[in-house]
Amino acid sequence: MRKLPLFSVVLASLLAVGAAQAQQGGTRLRGEVEAMNGSVLTLKTPEGREAKIALAPGFSTGGVVPAKASDIAKGSFIGVGAKPQPDGTLLAVQVFIFPEAMRGTGEGHRPWGVLPDSTMTNATVAETVSRVDGASLVLSYPGGEQKVVITPEAAILMAAPAEASELRPGAQVAMTASRQADGSYSTSRVTVAKSGAKLPL
Repeated sequence: MRKLPLFSVVLASLLAVGAAQAQQGGTRLRGEVEAMNGSVLTLKTPEGREAKIALAPGFSTGGVVPAKASDIAKGSFIGVGAKPQPDGTLLAVQVFIFPEAMRGTGEGHRPWGVLPDSTMTNATVAETVSRVDGASLVLSYPGGEQKVVITPEAAILMAAPAEASELRPGAQVAMTASRQADGSYSTSRVTVAKSGAKLPL
């Protein structure tokens, strides 16, 4: 099993938080690994159902690890899934700090289909203000900017290397998969949560 460059892994499997997946199509799957038999991954979804996913030859594995608001520096390129607030700011639900190699990916502000009435903003941090209860950011992208509030409840993630051997029972994983005629799925990339990370919605 080969490891692709980290930015390729994360671009394909983690951008479920952004527009890239919406353009690519496929079914968003996440849950807990029940078994790994050869090239078939058996997953228990949050709804309690079982899903079998055929892993394509040469499939890649990427990881995510927890990060902190203090890891978000001015000039960072991040993706923020958020809920609009009455005062016009965005309340972050989850934040992904992109590797530098992915700067500019999916740049812009758009609806986020993962949660009702939510938005996704992939942009550069133009300004950051640390607060006792989190941080306030100004995100800048071509044609606009957004003010974002990050509280301790937001899931903040960054990429990390991962191996196929980490797809063991109990591991939390997420992927975009193609549904097959028999109801099973297939995928070429899997993201695994490491070090207690909370996977993207």
